[in-house]
Amino acid sequence: MGYEIYTPTAEEVDARIGRFNELVPMSTTDDLAWVPQKAWEIFFAQTIKAVILEDTKSPFGSDAPIIGAEGTTMFISEMPPGQGPCLHSHNHTYETFIVLQGTIEYRIGEPIIHKRTLNKWDVFSCPPGIYREFSNVGDDTAFQLTVLTGPVERDDVSMPNSVRERVAKEFGDDVANAFGELMPFDPPPA
Repeated sequence: MGYEIYTPTAEEVDARIGRFNELVPMSTTDDLAWVPQKAWEIFFAQTIKAVILEDTKSPFGSDAPIIGAEGTTMFISEMPPGQGPCLHSHNHTYETFIVLQGTIEYRIGEPIIHKRTLNKWDVFSCPPGIYREFSNVGDDTAFQLTVLTGPVERDDVSMPNSVRERVAKEFGDDVANAFGELMPFDPPPA
């Protein structure tokens, strides 16, 4: 029998609970507070609130009510109409999306060759190594639950060089370089 059944303490139970009304925006926003909000909204949903994080470097910050869940990261994203993150890839982890409210379009590839629209309760599980972006295509605020699974390391996100070029043009090299430190840009295609 290679396992032990036990009853946790009340403190251990409480350390595994994340209450929605107590979630806070990801702490990464504090690290780059000088970056304009419109630039943030190219890379991330308008608001991301982590529920579960691993105790490792992550572009989603380090603040979550639950730390450590055997390779699972989970957060809730809020996107106003038209907003959502740019093309990116999680290179070693699956990223699974569950639409909680609204209508979200997922675009796949660089260049984009697939588009799929999901509604409330629909799920899309994106394997590692695939560029994807998504945005709220509805008229009201959309909410999405995102679950990352795989190796514990969460520092596996990269973006195509086209995103760097766009951000540098709109916000300058300093902003593009700051995000490149958080999530690297892949080299231009040969």
